[in-house]
Amino acid sequence: MTDAEMITIPERLHGYPGVAFGGYVAGVLAGWAAAKHVRVDFRRPVPTGLPVRLAATPDGGCALTADEMLLATAVPVDSAGVAAGVPAAPSWAEAEAAAEAYRADPPDGQTDCFGCGLDRTASTGLRQHCGPVPGRALVATAWTPGPELASRGGLLPPELVWGALDCPGNAAGRLLDGRPAGAVTAALSALLVRPVRAGERLVSYAWMLSSAERKYGVGTAVATADGELCATAEALWVLPRTAVHGRS
Repeated sequence: MTDAEMITIPERLHGYPGVAFGGYVAGVLAGWAAAKHVRVDFRRPVPTGLPVRLAATPDGGCALTADEMLLATAVPVDSAGVAAGVPAAPSWAEAEAAAEAYRADPPDGQTDCFGCGLDRTASTGLRQHCGPVPGRALVATAWTPGPELASRGGLLPPELVWGALDCPGNAAGRLLDGRPAGAVTAALSALLVRPVRAGERLVSYAWMLSSAERKYGVGTAVATADGELCATAEALWVLPRTAVHGRS
């Protein structure tokens, strides 16, 4: 690994138009950092289609900058807290029903996000269409990544597994905590437990951890259709100051 390199996030990997998909960016930083486990903190939106600089930091993490402006950092963390208290995964049938309910009545503010965009296919996005799971304080989706998303050997690249741990947190805030559209990922830390294979039936799900005026914390996870844990994460989401809190 060199001390620094220039990277460009393709436009197709956006969250909001012109803004790189946060989960993917976090996964790139996590893969580049020397530390085994990191928390990625976002300082500013990361642009798509423009070169940005990725550089190692003395603590074993890394920093992403554009014209000397800090965009995101990855800092070493203890992964024990990330893996603690993960609820059992919903069944495939429960997750599939939750996804269908979401697609039938999506919340306002839907975008063409690589992670959760409704117009994405299994080959062009992660399709994290998380709806509420009846009887449980969870949102979930059933999904199968297309072979076009796989790296050599048929595995989903780690940065896309990080990506699958991102959007479910937004859905938890909106559908379990009454948050309005427009929240962004402020921090994300993940633990990848086992490889994920393209074509494998998967369940992504999320739950609330904390709730404050403009911020909320969530846990997210990806499991197989049989309930085997593949990855889990904790994230902090932040609403812009101009957003109106949607709870009654």
